[in-house]
Amino acid sequence: MLTNWLIPQLAVERHDYLFQQDGAPPHWYLTVRMFLNEHLPNRRIGRAGQNDRVFCKWPPRSPDLTFCDFFLWGYVKGRVYIPPLPATMDELQECITAAVNSVTPDMLQRVWSELDYHIDVCRVTKGGHIECV
Repeated sequence: MLTNWLIPQLAVERHDYLFQQDGAPPHWYLTVRMFLNEHLPNRRIGRAGQNDRVFCKWPPRSPDLTFCDFFLWGYVKGRVYIPPLPATMDELQECITAAVNSVTPDMLQRVWSELDYHIDVCRVTKGGHIECV
């Protein structure tokens, strides 16, 4: 996906971006990091080793402080993975697109308020491990 889609898209569409990557074990694989160091030097936020070329390191014990982490992924999964499940990649893409398009301005306003709460909890715990629900 990175080689065939993301890098070509970014080259055509934008030059003012940062690639955000979480600390999931597959994202930490040496081959992935070497690829990102070559193609996105100093343009990513993520888990990083001493020789990785990142914009900044993903904070340890990072709470879910992004819209995608604490709202969007769960919302989309809840709308897509209900019977009958998509049978083809095209159906899956249509379901995901429909789920994302069903997000309303009112929902986004509530998510914005929730972000304030997540940041307040993070501040009060001085960055300690938290589980925002």
